[in-house]
Amino acid sequence: RCSRDWSQTCALPICIGTVAFGDLFLEDIRAYRDRLLARHAMQGIYPVWGRDTHALIREFIAEGFKTIVVCVDPTHLDPSFAGRIIDEAFLADLPAHVDPCGENGEFHTFVFDGPMFQNPVEFSRGEIVCRNSFWFCDLVPQDA
Repeated sequence: RCSRDWSQTCALPICIGTVAFGDLFLEDIRAYRDRLLARHAMQGIYPVWGRDTHALIREFIAEGFKTIVVCVDPTHLDPSFAGRIIDEAFLADLPAHVDPCGENGEFHTFVFDGPMFQNPVEFSRGEIVCRNSFWFCDLVPQDA
């Protein structure tokens, strides 16, 4: 069923009833998302919920997805990880206490290429800066 509030604020003549999330195991985040969606008669689906994060990230890499770390929480991970591509070298350098998918908020990423992409998202790395105690790698879009 379509949410009237959502369809009135959306410029596209479409109805969105379901949103997919990549959350893996944080129950409080899932409950929060579901509560917000319910306000708009929407629901969430969680296709990788409960998966082992060590196996999942290696599968993700093996399938050809490309992702870059765009935000690092320095209380969990050294700021030097901002701007790094997630690959086997990244995983080898990751401290043992950090979830390899960043599921505890240690880092956040941007996926820029993968099997379902028609073309990669073109960008260049901008500056790496600290904002509100988090380290960000700015991504600068490239003209197509």
